[in-house]
Amino acid sequence: MKLLLATTLTYLFCLMNASAQDLIIDDRSTGDTRSNIGADWRLVTDRVMGGISKGSLTPESYLDKKCLRMQGEVSTENNGGFVQMALDLNDGKEFDASNFQGLELVIAGNNEVYNLHYRTSGLWMPWQSYRASFKVSPEWGIVKIPFSMMTQYKTSKKFQASKIKRLGLVAIGKNFDADLCVASVRFYGKQ
Repeated sequence: MKLLLATTLTYLFCLMNASAQDLIIDDRSTGDTRSNIGADWRLVTDRVMGGISKGSLTPESYLDKKCLRMQGEVSTENNGGFVQMALDLNDGKEFDASNFQGLELVIAGNNEVYNLHYRTSGLWMPWQSYRASFKVSPEWGIVKIPFSMMTQYKTSKKFQASKIKRLGLVAIGKNFDADLCVASVRFYGKQ
């Protein structure tokens, strides 16, 4: 009960103290897999559906920045092909991000293309999502992904930023070694 109260208070503090323009989701100040909003990042692989991809998710330091690092081997064997770091934004309930323009990531990695996936309350099947791709380089960089860039995947429903439940950063779709370092995740404001 105390942990739930502390998590809720931390989340409200982040909401109240974020500028009107941005909302920090994770700046790696916790030192573990917890985000600033109190929820834990989790590793999800295609093994949940019979695939053989494998991975790890660890707090680390990369080029003098604290980060959460997802590493793994993505394999398309057995109809698989993904390794994902996922974060529930509001304990499985809707999170209204409609006052923001999109998601900003401070990231580094191995010159591969990764995906941002959102799950919303309007999606029922586990394979449905809204997606956008981004490329990372070995040096730290900032990637902004506006909500307008999100494309529907196996759903006819339009993306609604007011109904986000989970976000995922995903290595997907081909055989490769994943290596993605995330130093910051935030919703950025409308101009």
